[in-house]
Amino acid sequence: MKAALLTQYDKKGTKLEIRDIPIPVPADDEVLVQVMAAAVNPLDNMIIRSEVKLIVPYKMPLVMGNELAGVVVKVGKKAMHFKPGDRVYGRLPLKKIGAFAEYAAIQESALAPIPDYLSYEEAATVPLTALTAMQAFEMMHAQAGESIFISGGTGSLGAMAIPIARSLGLHVYTNGSKENEKRVYELGAEKFIDYKKENYVDVLSNVDHVLDTLGDRELPNEFKVLKPGGNLVSLQGLPNGRFAKRSGMSWGKRILFQVAGRKYDKMAAAKNQTYDFLFVHENGKQLEKVNDLFDKEHPLHTSIDTVYSLDQINQALDKVKQGKSRGKTIIKMEKA
Repeated sequence: MKAALLTQYDKKGTKLEIRDIPIPVPADDEVLVQVMAAAVNPLDNMIIRSEVKLIVPYKMPLVMGNELAGVVVKVGKKAMHFKPGDRVYGRLPLKKIGAFAEYAAIQESALAPIPDYLSYEEAATVPLTALTAMQAFEMMHAQAGESIFISGGTGSLGAMAIPIARSLGLHVYTNGSKENEKRVYELGAEKFIDYKKENYVDVLSNVDHVLDTLGDRELPNEFKVLKPGGNLVSLQGLPNGRFAKRSGMSWGKRILFQVAGRKYDKMAAAKNQTYDFLFVHENGKQLEKVNDLFDKEHPLHTSIDTVYSLDQINQALDKVKQGKSRGKTIIKMEKA
């Protein structure tokens, strides 16, 4: 089968190699999936640049790719949830990625059925952003009737997080450029702040939860709008000791990340708030819950920017690196 492999880390970025490698054999708790579509994410470029090496140290050569949609072609001896012919999608297990390939052997607990109304390309846009939202809201212990500010919520994450938050009964506020205002309101936001006209710090206060997508430069302001005792979950800040402990890391890494995230922990402690860093992990059951929140009349929102072939993987990675996509960048596999 054809697969896109990373052969070495490079802080400046490097090209993936397209190689022919054996089709993987699924373990007892895995299923073999023929990949129909895979999404390209900023995380893929971060892995190439070794920016997540301390969190997940991969061995080379590495088949790249973190989320996919496809069809089950074979099941392991103990895999009971799926059968050949089932359409499935998921965020691949952290320790065993490999979506940029014609086939992937995946732990079945990482997968969920694809809703009937989604194509493979549309389905491939969902897992990472949907699971990010679900895991963030779970970490916050968010309850119906509470408020949440999603910073910079006009991108692909916001397109998933806003309707999920609304379905959970949360009051959603976000900010971004004026051109996205109508779409964000249609997704379910109650308040949209045009960042060119207003600073959200002057508009919001005592918000129950904040989902940070902007990182270091905005975290001080995000803590300002968060109520005393509130929860902030960051996708762009630094990991801290809480993250390392939650991830079951060694004592050495716990100390390292405790030092790295100390600045944000001190910001949070000033008003008895909590700071958590999220590195989204696989979870098929959570993805099934996302399926249950939507239906054909009120579908999952998907947005595709550009579709490439596997041979064009490096063009796709460059596209994502530029950060100007209006939706997900997709790799569509040629039918065998």
